Amino acid sequence: MLLKLASRNILRQKLRTAMTLAAIVIGVAGLILSGGFVQDIFIQLGEAFIHSQTGHIQVFRKDYLEKGSRQPERFLIDAPDKLAATIAASPGVESVSSRLNFAGLLNNGKRDLGIIGEGVEPDKEAAIGTYVKVVAGRPLTDKDQYGVFIGQGVAHSLNLHPGDSVNLVMNTSDGALNTLEFTVIGIFQSFSQEFDARAVRIPLRAAQELLATKGANLLVVSLNRTEDTDTVFKGLRGQLDPDKLDVKTWRQLSDFYDKTIVLYDRQFGVLQLIILFMVLLSVINSMNMSTFERISEFGTLQALGNREKDVFRLLMYESCILGAIGATAGVIVGMLLALIISAIGIPMPPPPIGNVGYTAYIRLVPSTIVSAWIIGFLATVLASILPAKRIVRMPIVDALRQSI
Repeated sequence: MLLKLASRNILRQKLRTAMTLAAIVIGVAGLILSGGFVQDIFIQLGEAFIHSQTGHIQVFRKDYLEKGSRQPERFLIDAPDKLAATIAASPGVESVSSRLNFAGLLNNGKRDLGIIGEGVEPDKEAAIGTYVKVVAGRPLTDKDQYGVFIGQGVAHSLNLHPGDSVNLVMNTSDGALNTLEFTVIGIFQSFSQEFDARAVRIPLRAAQELLATKGANLLVVSLNRTEDTDTVFKGLRGQLDPDKLDVKTWRQLSDFYDKTIVLYDRQFGVLQLIILFMVLLSVINSMNMSTFERISEFGTLQALGNREKDVFRLLMYESCILGAIGATAGVIVGMLLALIISAIGIPMPPPPIGNVGYTAYIRLVPSTIVSAWIIGFLATVLASILPAKRIVRMPIVDALRQSI
């Protein structure tokens, strides 16, 4: 009976109901849109790191990260092809690419520039580095025996263009000085401006020739799905010798990503509190006006024998129905707006350390949608408790006077 009466009361108070529902819908839709936008930032930032620098997983010699940056030639995987074939057979792995890191000088005939280089398998690297943008020329291929792919900052510093010749000078693994002449094949722009200012890539065979070695510093593992990273990582850790080799995921290699996640999580938490506060204020205002306009009605109910808790339950039923309808409508509106906005896209500038802008979307994340619904529903119920208590505590005589 109370539930049926509550439903009728909601339909009877059309203006107040519409105002309350509008506040709930706007709040819930705002949570879905803001949450989906933040989730898209997380996903695209992670994919940028994966497909421009780190890959999903990297395998390298023990202590390479701590000690290998200055002397990478001392931390070589002796038979990278054999190990890569073993890793490639693991479930979920798409490809495995070898990299040989080095430091040296790049000379254009007039001046030198200190660079950080990578010897890569060009065709495999092209499949991994989908976020690397070619701004001039073309990417390296396996046919480019002595081609070099340089960062935009390197090209700017040495005034290089595709087709120019450069000399690369470095020390071999034995300490001897070695040099080779390369042709600039293309100029790239990655996610990181700092990386582009010093980075060059040459074919793995050419790097091995310069360093007089057949090894590689690390193996970059690309997966079919980013979501499988932890599963494949655990499998590789159990498969490889922990005393000789170390395995790291892209998140372990990207400290900036984790710091960004923490920053945006806190910002989104504050945004959720603000939206919740706005919904509470709007609903409290609407519920106050609605209930106090009906004081004589509630007084009549109590005069006819209904107890205080029955009137309180009636008001709570009304708020529950309003909250459920408003939260559900907010979810529908938020999802529709997310689809429309995502179809258009949101042009975004490069992030603080970035070098390339991107198009943002609104992701429909189930956890965000569920939490937005719960927040909208709870906000409505909580907002109605105080007005309901004030109504039921009012003496019946005072309540009935309100109709005079």
